[in-house]
Amino acid sequence: DQPHVSDPQVMVEFENGNFNFTFPNPKNVSEFSMTLFKGREKKEICALHLSEERVISKSNVSYCQTQNSSTSTTFILKNLERKHIDIYTYCLEIFLPPPYIDCCLKETYLYVQDKEDCFSLGLVSWIIIGLIIFAISCVCCVVACCLRNKNQKCDSNSHEYNSEYMPMAAVNAAKKPRI
Repeated sequence: DQPHVSDPQVMVEFENGNFNFTFPNPKNVSEFSMTLFKGREKKEICALHLSEERVISKSNVSYCQTQNSSTSTTFILKNLERKHIDIYTYCLEIFLPPPYIDCCLKETYLYVQDKEDCFSLGLVSWIIIGLIIFAISCVCCVVACCLRNKNQKCDSNSHEYNSEYMPMAAVNAAKKPRI
């Protein structure tokens, strides 16, 4: 039996806030490694090495975990943010049986939408509305104070007691006698 590397169908699932990348293990192989790279520069983020004796998982980042079964290997990406948007590449290395095979199986572009906190968005909206109402109230108070001060100046100018004219007392009109 020769090692068989087909073009496996990588299954990408979004489950419970995590992205699961699952692909079938190569057939008739006793030792292989599967590695997940991020970006065009192919930065290794996690890997799984499987041999007859043991399974070794390696992760260079906190958001990647590996899971292996007898038929498939899964990379689980957790707690992703916008900074994790990139191209992810899966590469397979077959060590035993010979010959050594190194191939990149698939590239997947992963887009992560920002999580929006409804409470904080609502709170920000109410704060902005409150500040606008406060600013409008302040402007109205300033305008009202200016108008009141202007009216007081006008009233005091019309009743100026130190003018050159002597203030006169109000006199009621004389009543005409009735006959």
